[in-house]
Amino acid sequence: MTDRPLTLMAVHAHPDDEATGTGGILARYAAEGVRTVLVTCTDGGCGDGPGGVKPGDPGHDPAAVASMRRQELEASRDVLKISDLEMLDYADSGMAGWPSNDAPGSFWQTPVEQGAARLAELMRHYRPDVVVTYDENGFYGHPDHIQANRITMAALEMTALTPKVYWTTMPRSLMQRFWETMREFQEDMPEPDPAETAAMAEIGLPDDEITTWVDATAFSGQKFDALAAHASQGENIFFLKMGKEKFGEWMGTETFVRVKDATGAALPENDLFAGLR
Repeated sequence: MTDRPLTLMAVHAHPDDEATGTGGILARYAAEGVRTVLVTCTDGGCGDGPGGVKPGDPGHDPAAVASMRRQELEASRDVLKISDLEMLDYADSGMAGWPSNDAPGSFWQTPVEQGAARLAELMRHYRPDVVVTYDENGFYGHPDHIQANRITMAALEMTALTPKVYWTTMPRSLMQRFWETMREFQEDMPEPDPAETAAMAEIGLPDDEITTWVDATAFSGQKFDALAAHASQGENIFFLKMGKEKFGEWMGTETFVRVKDATGAALPENDLFAGLR
Protein backbone atom coordinates (compact mmCIF):
# COMPACT_ATOMS: atom_id res chain seq x y z
CA MET A 1 0.00 0.00 0.00
CA THR A 2 1.07 3.59 -0.54
CA ASP A 3 0.05 7.04 0.64
CA ARG A 4 -0.13 8.18 -2.98
CA PRO A 5 -3.72 9.17 -3.78
CA LEU A 6 -5.65 7.36 -6.47
CA THR A 7 -5.21 9.34 -9.69
CA LEU A 8 -7.44 9.87 -12.71
CA MET A 9 -5.95 11.31 -15.91
CA ALA A 10 -8.29 12.57 -18.64
CA VAL A 11 -6.71 13.32 -22.02
CA HIS A 12 -8.79 15.76 -24.08
CA ALA A 13 -8.34 17.60 -27.34
CA HIS A 14 -9.70 21.11 -26.69
CA PRO A 15 -10.75 23.44 -23.91
CA ASP A 16 -14.43 22.57 -23.11
CA ASP A 17 -14.07 18.87 -24.03
CA GLU A 18 -13.22 18.12 -20.40
CA ALA A 19 -16.69 19.24 -19.33
CA THR A 20 -18.79 17.66 -22.09
CA GLY A 21 -17.87 14.01 -21.69
CA THR A 22 -16.07 13.83 -18.36
CA GLY A 23 -17.19 16.80 -16.26
CA GLY A 24 -19.23 14.50 -14.07
CA ILE A 25 -16.46 12.03 -13.27
CA LEU A 26 -13.90 14.79 -12.77
CA ALA A 27 -16.16 16.51 -10.23
CA ARG A 28 -17.29 13.28 -8.56
CA TYR A 29 -13.86 11.76 -8.13
CA ALA A 30 -12.33 15.04 -6.98
CA ALA A 31 -15.00 15.13 -4.26
CA GLU A 32 -14.02 11.56 -3.29
CA GLY A 33 -10.39 12.59 -2.78
CA VAL A 34 -9.03 11.27 -6.09
CA ARG A 35 -6.30 13.33 -7.73
CA THR A 36 -7.70 14.51 -11.06
CA VAL A 37 -5.30 15.37 -13.87
CA LEU A 38 -6.53 17.02 -17.07
CA VAL A 39 -4.30 17.00 -20.15
CA THR A 40 -5.56 19.35 -22.88
CA CYS A 41 -3.78 18.73 -26.16
CA THR A 42 -4.59 21.84 -28.25
CA ASP A 43 -4.97 25.56 -27.71
CA GLY A 44 -8.54 25.72 -29.06
CA GLY A 45 -7.59 28.41 -31.55
CA CYS A 46 -10.11 27.15 -34.14
CA GLY A 47 -13.02 27.97 -31.85
CA ASP A 48 -15.34 30.94 -32.23
CA GLY A 49 -13.91 34.38 -31.58
CA PRO A 50 -15.60 37.30 -29.76
CA GLY A 51 -19.07 37.95 -31.11
CA GLY A 52 -19.22 34.45 -32.62
CA VAL A 53 -16.79 35.21 -35.45
CA LYS A 54 -15.91 31.92 -37.13
CA PRO A 55 -12.47 30.55 -38.03
CA GLY A 56 -11.39 31.86 -41.44
CA ASP A 57 -13.69 34.86 -41.28
CA PRO A 58 -12.33 38.42 -41.13
CA GLY A 59 -11.46 39.34 -37.58
CA HIS A 60 -10.85 35.81 -36.34
CA ASP A 61 -7.53 35.79 -34.49
CA PRO A 62 -6.54 32.24 -33.49
CA ALA A 63 -3.96 33.46 -30.96
CA ALA A 64 -6.49 35.72 -29.24
CA VAL A 65 -9.07 32.92 -29.26
CA ALA A 66 -6.54 30.52 -27.74
CA SER A 67 -5.74 33.01 -24.97
CA MET A 68 -9.43 33.53 -24.21
CA ARG A 69 -10.12 29.80 -24.18
CA ARG A 70 -7.21 29.18 -21.80
CA GLN A 71 -8.85 31.54 -19.32
CA GLU A 72 -12.17 29.74 -19.76
CA LEU A 73 -10.44 26.40 -19.22
CA GLU A 74 -8.97 27.66 -15.96
CA ALA A 75 -12.47 28.69 -14.86
CA SER A 76 -13.84 25.25 -15.77
CA ARG A 77 -10.98 23.65 -13.86
CA ASP A 78 -11.94 25.62 -10.76
CA VAL A 79 -15.59 24.57 -11.05
CA LEU A 80 -14.72 20.88 -11.41
CA LYS A 81 -12.01 21.04 -8.71
CA ILE A 82 -9.44 19.51 -11.07
CA SER A 83 -6.17 18.99 -9.19
CA ASP A 84 -3.70 19.41 -12.06
CA LEU A 85 -3.94 20.94 -15.53
CA GLU A 86 -1.35 20.18 -18.20
CA MET A 87 -1.40 21.91 -21.60
CA LEU A 88 0.39 20.37 -24.58
CA ASP A 89 -0.48 23.55 -26.54
CA TYR A 90 -0.55 22.11 -30.04
CA ALA A 91 -2.39 24.25 -32.59
CA ASP A 92 -6.06 23.35 -32.93
CA SER A 93 -6.56 21.41 -36.18
CA GLY A 94 -10.21 22.38 -36.68
CA MET A 95 -13.01 20.14 -37.88
CA ALA A 96 -12.43 17.36 -40.41
CA GLY A 97 -11.78 18.78 -43.87
CA TRP A 98 -10.80 22.27 -42.74
CA PRO A 99 -7.60 23.73 -44.25
CA SER A 100 -6.23 24.00 -40.70
CA ASN A 101 -5.95 20.19 -40.67
CA ASP A 102 -2.87 20.57 -42.88
CA ALA A 103 -1.26 23.50 -41.06
CA PRO A 104 2.31 22.88 -39.90
CA GLY A 105 2.35 22.61 -36.11
CA SER A 106 -1.29 21.55 -35.88
CA PHE A 107 -2.02 18.64 -33.59
CA TRP A 108 -3.22 16.55 -36.55
CA GLN A 109 0.13 17.08 -38.31
CA THR A 110 2.19 16.27 -35.22
CA PRO A 111 3.90 12.85 -35.40
CA VAL A 112 2.16 10.50 -32.98
CA GLU A 113 5.48 9.45 -31.47
CA GLN A 114 6.30 13.06 -30.60
CA GLY A 115 3.00 13.76 -28.87
CA ALA A 116 3.06 10.36 -27.18
CA ALA A 117 6.54 10.94 -25.76
CA ARG A 118 5.39 14.17 -24.11
CA LEU A 119 2.30 12.50 -22.70
CA ALA A 120 4.29 9.47 -21.51
CA GLU A 121 6.44 11.83 -19.46
CA LEU A 122 3.33 13.20 -17.77
CA MET A 123 2.08 9.66 -17.14
CA ARG A 124 5.36 8.72 -15.48
CA HIS A 125 5.11 11.84 -13.32
CA TYR A 126 1.47 11.43 -12.22
CA ARG A 127 1.29 7.59 -12.37
CA PRO A 128 -2.46 7.49 -13.10
CA ASP A 129 -4.53 4.55 -11.92
CA VAL A 130 -7.20 5.37 -14.51
CA VAL A 131 -6.76 7.01 -17.93
CA VAL A 132 -9.70 8.29 -19.97
CA THR A 133 -9.69 9.50 -23.58
CA TYR A 134 -11.71 9.12 -26.81
CA ASP A 135 -12.18 6.04 -28.95
CA GLU A 136 -10.25 5.42 -32.17
CA ASN A 137 -12.71 7.53 -34.19
CA GLY A 138 -12.55 10.40 -31.74
CA PHE A 139 -16.22 9.74 -30.91
CA TYR A 140 -17.44 11.56 -34.04
CA GLY A 141 -14.43 11.79 -36.34
CA HIS A 142 -12.81 15.01 -35.14
CA PRO A 143 -9.11 14.93 -36.15
CA ASP A 144 -7.86 16.23 -32.80
CA HIS A 145 -9.96 13.70 -30.88
CA ILE A 146 -8.57 10.89 -33.04
CA GLN A 147 -5.04 12.18 -32.44
CA ALA A 148 -5.66 12.34 -28.68
CA ASN A 149 -6.60 8.67 -28.76
CA ARG A 150 -3.51 7.82 -30.79
CA ILE A 151 -1.02 9.59 -28.55
CA THR A 152 -2.68 8.25 -25.40
CA MET A 153 -2.51 4.63 -26.49
CA ALA A 154 1.04 5.08 -27.80
CA ALA A 155 2.13 6.81 -24.58
CA LEU A 156 0.85 3.90 -22.52
CA GLU A 157 3.00 1.56 -24.62
CA MET A 158 6.04 3.74 -23.82
CA THR A 159 5.59 3.35 -20.07
CA ALA A 160 5.61 0.41 -17.69
CA LEU A 161 2.34 1.60 -16.17
CA THR A 162 -0.81 -0.54 -16.17
CA PRO A 163 -3.73 1.78 -15.45
CA LYS A 164 -7.32 0.95 -16.26
CA VAL A 165 -7.99 2.64 -19.62
CA TYR A 166 -11.36 3.87 -20.81
CA TRP A 167 -12.75 5.44 -23.96
CA THR A 168 -15.69 7.81 -23.70
CA THR A 169 -18.91 6.89 -25.47
CA MET A 170 -22.66 7.47 -25.48
CA PRO A 171 -25.48 4.89 -25.48
CA ARG A 172 -27.23 4.66 -28.84
CA SER A 173 -30.57 4.71 -27.02
CA LEU A 174 -29.75 8.28 -25.99
CA MET A 175 -28.38 9.35 -29.37
CA GLN A 176 -31.56 8.19 -31.11
CA ARG A 177 -33.53 10.76 -29.11
CA PHE A 178 -31.01 13.52 -29.70
CA TRP A 179 -32.66 15.31 -32.65
CA GLU A 180 -36.05 15.22 -30.99
CA THR A 181 -34.60 16.81 -27.89
CA MET A 182 -32.69 19.42 -29.89
CA ARG A 183 -35.93 20.53 -31.60
CA GLU A 184 -37.61 20.77 -28.20
CA PHE A 185 -35.10 23.37 -27.06
CA GLN A 186 -34.46 25.04 -30.41
CA GLU A 187 -37.80 25.60 -32.13
CA ASP A 188 -36.36 27.23 -35.26
CA MET A 189 -34.05 24.30 -35.98
CA PRO A 190 -34.56 22.94 -39.51
CA GLU A 191 -35.44 19.33 -40.12
CA PRO A 192 -32.22 17.28 -40.03
CA ASP A 193 -30.74 15.96 -43.24
CA PRO A 194 -31.44 12.19 -43.49
CA ALA A 195 -27.75 11.48 -43.98
CA GLU A 196 -26.92 13.52 -40.88
CA THR A 197 -29.57 11.67 -38.90
CA ALA A 198 -28.17 8.34 -40.06
CA ALA A 199 -24.64 9.40 -39.12
CA MET A 200 -25.85 10.54 -35.69
CA ALA A 201 -27.48 7.15 -35.15
CA GLU A 202 -24.07 5.49 -35.63
CA ILE A 203 -22.37 7.59 -32.95
CA GLY A 204 -21.80 5.87 -29.65
CA LEU A 205 -22.45 2.20 -28.95
CA PRO A 206 -25.37 -0.15 -28.40
CA ASP A 207 -26.22 -0.02 -24.72
CA ASP A 208 -25.14 -3.62 -24.11
CA GLU A 209 -21.62 -2.89 -25.41
CA ILE A 210 -21.00 -0.14 -22.86
CA THR A 211 -18.94 -1.55 -20.01
CA THR A 212 -19.08 1.26 -17.49
CA TRP A 213 -21.94 3.54 -16.37
CA VAL A 214 -20.91 6.15 -13.80
CA ASP A 215 -23.65 8.03 -11.98
CA ALA A 216 -22.52 11.62 -11.53
CA THR A 217 -26.01 13.12 -11.29
CA ALA A 218 -25.17 14.75 -7.98
CA PHE A 219 -22.42 16.68 -9.79
CA SER A 220 -24.36 17.60 -12.94
CA GLY A 221 -24.73 21.19 -11.70
CA GLN A 222 -20.95 21.51 -11.59
CA LYS A 223 -20.72 19.95 -15.03
CA PHE A 224 -23.25 22.46 -16.39
CA ASP A 225 -21.35 25.36 -14.80
CA ALA A 226 -18.07 24.06 -16.24
CA LEU A 227 -19.58 24.05 -19.73
CA ALA A 228 -21.01 27.52 -19.14
CA ALA A 229 -17.51 28.72 -18.20
CA HIS A 230 -16.62 28.25 -21.88
CA ALA A 231 -18.84 31.22 -22.71
CA SER A 232 -17.14 32.07 -26.01
CA GLN A 233 -18.24 28.71 -27.40
CA GLY A 234 -21.78 28.88 -26.01
CA GLU A 235 -23.35 28.99 -29.47
CA ASN A 236 -21.89 25.54 -30.14
CA ILE A 237 -22.76 24.01 -26.76
CA PHE A 238 -26.32 22.85 -27.32
CA PHE A 239 -26.66 21.32 -23.87
CA LEU A 240 -26.59 24.73 -22.18
CA LYS A 241 -30.00 25.47 -23.72
CA MET A 242 -31.57 22.74 -21.59
CA GLY A 243 -31.18 24.42 -18.22
CA LYS A 244 -29.69 22.62 -15.25
CA GLU A 245 -32.56 20.31 -14.37
CA LYS A 246 -33.02 18.79 -17.82
CA PHE A 247 -29.26 18.79 -18.32
CA GLY A 248 -28.87 16.64 -15.21
CA GLU A 249 -31.42 14.15 -16.55
CA TRP A 250 -29.60 13.86 -19.88
CA MET A 251 -25.99 14.26 -18.86
CA GLY A 252 -25.82 13.02 -15.26
CA THR A 253 -24.59 9.54 -16.16
CA GLU A 254 -21.30 9.23 -18.07
CA THR A 255 -20.55 6.10 -20.05
CA PHE A 256 -17.33 4.41 -21.10
CA VAL A 257 -15.78 1.35 -22.68
CA ARG A 258 -13.01 -0.28 -20.68
CA VAL A 259 -10.19 -1.20 -23.04
CA LYS A 260 -7.34 -2.06 -20.63
CA ASP A 261 -7.56 -3.54 -17.16
CA ALA A 262 -5.26 -5.42 -14.81
CA THR A 263 -7.67 -5.56 -11.85
CA GLY A 264 -10.11 -8.19 -13.07
CA ALA A 265 -13.05 -6.09 -11.88
CA ALA A 266 -16.34 -7.57 -13.06
CA LEU A 267 -18.27 -5.98 -15.94
CA PRO A 268 -20.47 -4.08 -16.27
CA GLU A 269 -19.21 -1.69 -13.61
CA ASN A 270 -20.38 1.61 -12.14
CA ASP A 271 -17.04 2.94 -10.92
CA LEU A 272 -13.86 3.65 -12.92
CA PHE A 273 -11.90 2.69 -9.81
CA ALA A 274 -13.59 -0.69 -9.34
CA GLY A 275 -10.90 -3.17 -8.33
CA LEU A 276 -8.60 -0.39 -7.14
CA ARG A 277 -10.21 0.48 -3.81
